[in-house]
Amino acid sequence: MATIRDVAHMARVSVSTVSLVLRQPHRVSDETREKVEKAVEELQYQPNGMARDLRVRKTDTIAVLLHNLSGPFYSELIRGVEEAGESLGFTTLAAGCSKSYDQGSLRLLHEGRVDGAIVLDPTISSPVLLRYARKNLPIVVLDRGLSGAFQSDFITAVGSDHKSGGYLAGQHLLAQGYRRFALIAGPVDSEHSHLREVGFFRALQEAEIDVSTIPVVHSDFTEPGGMKAMNMLLDHEWSFDSLFCANDEMAIGAMQVLEARHLIVPQNVAVMGFDDIRLARYVNPSLSTIRQPMYELGVAAMKQLYRAMQGKTCIPGEMLPVKLIARASTPQSITKAGEEPHVS
Repeated sequence: MATIRDVAHMARVSVSTVSLVLRQPHRVSDETREKVEKAVEELQYQPNGMARDLRVRKTDTIAVLLHNLSGPFYSELIRGVEEAGESLGFTTLAAGCSKSYDQGSLRLLHEGRVDGAIVLDPTISSPVLLRYARKNLPIVVLDRGLSGAFQSDFITAVGSDHKSGGYLAGQHLLAQGYRRFALIAGPVDSEHSHLREVGFFRALQEAEIDVSTIPVVHSDFTEPGGMKAMNMLLDHEWSFDSLFCANDEMAIGAMQVLEARHLIVPQNVAVMGFDDIRLARYVNPSLSTIRQPMYELGVAAMKQLYRAMQGKTCIPGEMLPVKLIARASTPQSITKAGEEPHVS
């Protein structure tokens, strides 16, 4: 088993520096912290001997660590976690994460205030998760890679099939007769957005569409970000008659810009989103999208965590299917009033 001295040797720093990175990383330069975290990950170093590792007291509390506490996606997910957790006798504590270990929600893990954690925050690195995961504190990563790359008996994963969702979106737009596409993607480092783009482009390539000609603008998964990206696409005068957005909030922002510029959805531009947030069915026109099982993701994550808390280890990841929901923002989806159309 690797020791802190092994980490220090590989990272070419002192033992005290490694200790500082583990306990107060905000006090260390980015370059040094990255070297230490890389060594921790490669050596699979697990700190031991700390007082928190001796904890046997149960709190009956589960932490849900999010990048932020806003956005419609999180509310349904947290509801799923809370209701599943309540049925098992647990209290759920949702918290936004901070880069500071002393002041951020990671302190819940550092001080052993919870019995397990569900992590939906891509900014928390794998070395950090490996550092905290242990028998008395199992972790479920939600919507992160399901390949088992963490190499820990105490970390498992739950996620949606993002690649299949992007593929369904591409197939749907192709079925409507569209051949000129544009894409508003999420942040460049977003795994979710990347997988949706890969699936979308695969559908187009199967139809012999040259995806290298398709304009792609990256944004931040927010409505204002979708507006900014849509303005950029229109200002560059790219030729497209259909738009796929990596989430619904950006799609709704894009639709506002199209309306402001007197372009009609779907007559001038068809629009598709991803997630199926509640607002998607109420905007005008209602938004065609890919439905993520947000509530079910929360329930599945809580069930996985409960299994781990009962002593199960090496629990395989679980991937939940998505569904295409066709509405009025793509032409053939207009149906009778009150009907909820969908194509699966």
